[in-house]
Amino acid sequence: MTVRIVVVSHSEKIADGAVELAAQMAPDVVILAAGGTPDGRIGTSLEKVMSALDQASGGDGVVVLTDLGSAVMTAESAMELADDPAEVLLADAPLVEGAVAAAVAAQGGADAEAVKRAAEAAYPSALGSGADPAPASTVSEGSVTGGGPEFTGDFELINQAGMHARPAAKIAGGISSLDAEVKVNGVDGASMTGLMTLAAGKGSVLHVEAWGADAERAVNYVGGLVQAGFGEP
Repeated sequence: MTVRIVVVSHSEKIADGAVELAAQMAPDVVILAAGGTPDGRIGTSLEKVMSALDQASGGDGVVVLTDLGSAVMTAESAMELADDPAEVLLADAPLVEGAVAAAVAAQGGADAEAVKRAAEAAYPSALGSGADPAPASTVSEGSVTGGGPEFTGDFELINQAGMHARPAAKIAGGISSLDAEVKVNGVDGASMTGLMTLAAGKGSVLHVEAWGADAERAVNYVGGLVQAGFGEP
């Protein structure tokens, strides 16, 4: 089982769209939308959120993402009425980027706290810490350099599409759950948005720098993804 995700929005279309996008990154994760009112208007519905939480129960926890202020209040009310409120975590995260990052972390087997951190790290200024990231193959021996707390690595993008949304989400989702500060070509490695702004195409080199207890693991994580082409052609 994996952590499950509920997306709460004032708009049914926005919630459905965010779920559709996140599901592309995490086909094995249950992601549910609770958008709009039951009669199709803009707004939030306690009943719809409670129904989504009920459907999401039975996994390894639930992480909830919301858009505007009253959606937070609706989600909090639904969480209080849930069968097991302790298993539901509310993330303070951008709705779309956070849902994608959370889904990637959940797909990799992260626990609920790590999935929540992955979502919150989607803010450009956020830095993640904590549990293990999604599993990835390590880089070849000798490609990571450094001593003590600092490590670096240089990895050439081999996938045809380069650094688009899926690779950015995979990197950010894993990095956000490590106890490390990571920079990729100067941007925050835990920020999906920041990574996408690199516009790095096939053949571009990602220069990874990491500090902290999990610094070496972080560089290996990014290198493993890059060298595997992110599972893409």
